[in-house]
Amino acid sequence: MKKIKLGKSDVEATRIALGTWAIGGTGWGGTDEQQSIETVQEAIRKGVTTIDTAPAYGKGLSEKLIGQAISEMDVNREDLVLATKAGIDWTEDGNYRDSRPEHLEKELEASLDRLQTDYLDVYQIHWPDTDISIEETAKKMKEFYEEGRIRAIGVSNFSPEQMDEWQKYAPIHTSQMHLNMLQRYLIDWFEYCRNHEIATLSWGSLAHGMLTGKYDKDASFPDDDLRSNIELFQGDKYPHLIDAVEELKDFAAKKDRNIIQLAVRWLLDHHTGADVALWGARKPSQVEGVQGADDFMLTADDLKVIDEILYKHVDDLDNGTLSEYGPPVRSEA
Repeated sequence: MKKIKLGKSDVEATRIALGTWAIGGTGWGGTDEQQSIETVQEAIRKGVTTIDTAPAYGKGLSEKLIGQAISEMDVNREDLVLATKAGIDWTEDGNYRDSRPEHLEKELEASLDRLQTDYLDVYQIHWPDTDISIEETAKKMKEFYEEGRIRAIGVSNFSPEQMDEWQKYAPIHTSQMHLNMLQRYLIDWFEYCRNHEIATLSWGSLAHGMLTGKYDKDASFPDDDLRSNIELFQGDKYPHLIDAVEELKDFAAKKDRNIIQLAVRWLLDHHTGADVALWGARKPSQVEGVQGADDFMLTADDLKVIDEILYKHVDDLDNGTLSEYGPPVRSEA
């Protein structure tokens, strides 16, 4: 699998990473633990050695299953890039943002324990916490970095203005943000990172399953499925996006690829795309095709055709807002 250096760090990651949000189960209708373990192992066997997770994914369950999966394999820890996050706490009533230094210290120790490792390759603040200064959070993350407990500092869902403030106190090696060919409302943030030598990771790469091509216009989702509250799946554009996806499937087939491979390649080849695209999976079968997404490229003409298909069905691609996804700050929880 092709690799890329993450910003100004010495971490080299595969350009396709395993995304494990769904493995945690929360917002995805639960999880099958053994199946999740096998999914992680299958991804590693296929060469996807970068794994992205977070404590918020199932209140630590995603991290725990990843740690277990790796411990059961004959794989060197140094050959893996483990990326997790911090800055979210939870109660029985739900999650809330908490990036206070004392909380980050507890989170780091808990993540290391669940992942069964003594260091993290990438440690990311999951969501900006406006109840505390960026200076305090950044300095604590820099402390972890200088101690060698983490190899790279990352932020997630931070605006360019917030990243500017952060860099007064600590480096940023990676920034993880929401992007796929149907949801481009943050594409300017990717451009900012490109201009500041910050490596980018994309979450929601497959538009929460829409770019798998498995949904039709009559799809419905239970209340505990995050898609039941996302405009992409509920709004007036939904049926038109489904039509666009059907046409994109035909375009992908002409290139001997499927829609998932096309969607991931768009992220990696678009001029303001991602350095690393997260490939979400919760079953071993969902990792099939990952190598086929790694071994081809989309040309400028291909990217133009993709946009022509999309804009034939919808008038803009600014679907979404971060407010649909992020937890509240402590003062509002």
